Amino acid sequence: MKTSAILDGIDWAKNDGLVPAIVQDALTGQVLMLGYMNEASLKHTIETQQVTFFSRSKQRLWTKGESSGNTLSLVDIAIDCDGDTLLMLAQPAGPVCHLMTPTCFGVGAPQGSILQRLAEVIEQRSSEDGDESYTRSLLASGVQRCAQKVGEEGVEVALAATSGDAKALAEESADLLYHLLVTLKATNTDLRDVLKVLDERHRGPQSD
Repeated sequence: MKTSAILDGIDWAKNDGLVPAIVQDALTGQVLMLGYMNEASLKHTIETQQVTFFSRSKQRLWTKGESSGNTLSLVDIAIDCDGDTLLMLAQPAGPVCHLMTPTCFGVGAPQGSILQRLAEVIEQRSSEDGDESYTRSLLASGVQRCAQKVGEEGVEVALAATSGDAKALAEESADLLYHLLVTLKATNTDLRDVLKVLDERHRGPQSD
């Protein structure tokens, strides 16, 4: 969306020149925070590609992370149907909340995607002392075993696909994704790194 189209699409007069801006993680879909923007802060956000709000307490523009370094890099912007609320898709650099949590809605805030939620469960299981779950035992067996399970589940997915059994294909695909996430954990690979690759491929080469 062009800058002019974004600015022209907002009803600045409705709330005395301010509109709420919801920030969502562009990769996981998790809601990160809510801030307020005026026309100047929105222009600054678009020009710098760093999410910038209007601070009602300080009465000035405030770029997220200007002191902490935990910035929000802009990916995309959407305007709601009434033209009085913004949705900002961004990539966070570190914790978003001043309490050092990923989101301002608390540690227990729902993750934005089932893959992210599952990755969080795997992370939790891996650190629970005395946990006898399948996840913990698989991680304890080492990277080679985790990788082997990915290969086995990949074969099961292929067999289900060629058999034409849609239900089996869905179930085996779920098993494959789970074991892939366990393998990512076993190798200390962040799911976000995988999602970034997918996002970059989806967007394609960026022109200068």
